[in-house]
Amino acid sequence: MAESKAEAASINPGAAALAWRTLRILGRHFWLKSIGTTAFMLVFFAAYFYLLRHPDGHVTTMPLLALDRWIGFQPWALPIYLSLWVYVSLPPALMSSRSEIVGFGLRIGALCLIGLAVFYLWPTKVPPWSIDLARHPDFAALKGLDAGGNACPSLHVATAVFSAFWLDWMAPGLGFGARMRRLNMLWCLAIAYSTMAVKQHVAVDVFSGAALGAAVAWITRPRGFRRSAANADERAEVIAP
Repeated sequence: MAESKAEAASINPGAAALAWRTLRILGRHFWLKSIGTTAFMLVFFAAYFYLLRHPDGHVTTMPLLALDRWIGFQPWALPIYLSLWVYVSLPPALMSSRSEIVGFGLRIGALCLIGLAVFYLWPTKVPPWSIDLARHPDFAALKGLDAGGNACPSLHVATAVFSAFWLDWMAPGLGFGARMRRLNMLWCLAIAYSTMAVKQHVAVDVFSGAALGAAVAWITRPRGFRRSAANADERAEVIAP
């Protein structure tokens, strides 16, 4: 009797169908998604690192808040910090049409252009931290590649918040429920926290980046984007053979 209940609990037809449908969406326009996302990141990083190494004018050191002093250096947060590159790839990966993918790329591209323009007009950096990088070789590599410039607004946080809004809006149409939407928000918050925990940003950078990401997401939101759970069947028909 106990075994039959366990077997019944382990079989969830709804979850299996959702997983299969999600995999099919991931496979649609695979090369556009993979090559497009990679090309976008390469172009962005070329501009980002150029401004990082060639600031135009005096570089302002961002002030510390009490929150920055409260959040100490936490090496365990590095994987969460680096998970951004997976996180921001999820919205286009979960889209099923070329127009959606291109539209998302243009919108997040606008966000990045705004951030890069701010870095050009107002170069900023985080204050120096007393971290023994010899004890943390992973952080030494990070600091060597991505120094403390281009600080405010944090584009790390801005793109995470922008992606969080899109994933939340897309969730009902994809068949994802409240649990997945909470997980999405927790992941976004964890990324924002990690930028301070690894001392790549201070609180002012994080708040500014969050405001920028939320504002651009809302302003550029496609009309009628809000999906209800009832639209999940319609989405399933779109991706059906």
